[in-house]
Order: sequence, then C-alpha cells, then structure tokens
Amino acid sequence: MKKLVLGLISITLSFSVFSAELMSKVEFEKVKQNYVKVGDISVSGEVAQSDAKKELSKKADAKGGDIYVLTSANTSNKISGTAIVYKKK
Repeated sequence: MKKLVLGLISITLSFSVFSAELMSKVEFEKVKQNYVKVGDISVSGEVAQSDAKKELSKKADAKGGDIYVLTSANTSNKISGTAIVYKKK
C-alpha cells in the first residue's frame, strides 16, 4: 500500500512539473518557428493575478500546449485574460 501511495504522489508531482508556461510576446517572437498554435484560452472572474495565471496554465495543459502567450488582460474589478496556446513542433 505504501508503494502505491508513493507511486501516485510521484506521478502527480511529475505531471505538475510539465505544465504549460507563460511566455512573453517578445520571447515568443524569437522562437515562434518551433511552435504550432493549438488554440485559444480565456479566464475571467479571478481575484488574483496568480489565480488567473494558474487557470490559464491548466487550460493550456488541457489543450496539450507547452506554452501560452497572453493576448489581453484586464485587472479592473475582477481579473480576466486571453491567451494563445502553442505546442512544440
């Protein structure tokens, strides 16, 4: 039973290590030839920037993306944002 629990923890940690990362537009321009667009994502109603970033990363992961590039953000009242998701070629 201990081995099963340790194995599940190990798997969970390894998946969290490979979550999609936010990349700036400037940095993306330098490496865009290595990526292909896989979709668009958005979040709204978040109360903290870190929560919005986490949610965008989760949505990018769900689309199979390696990175996401923020295309818009609004911080008035509740935080919202949109991004494009890319996967390595």
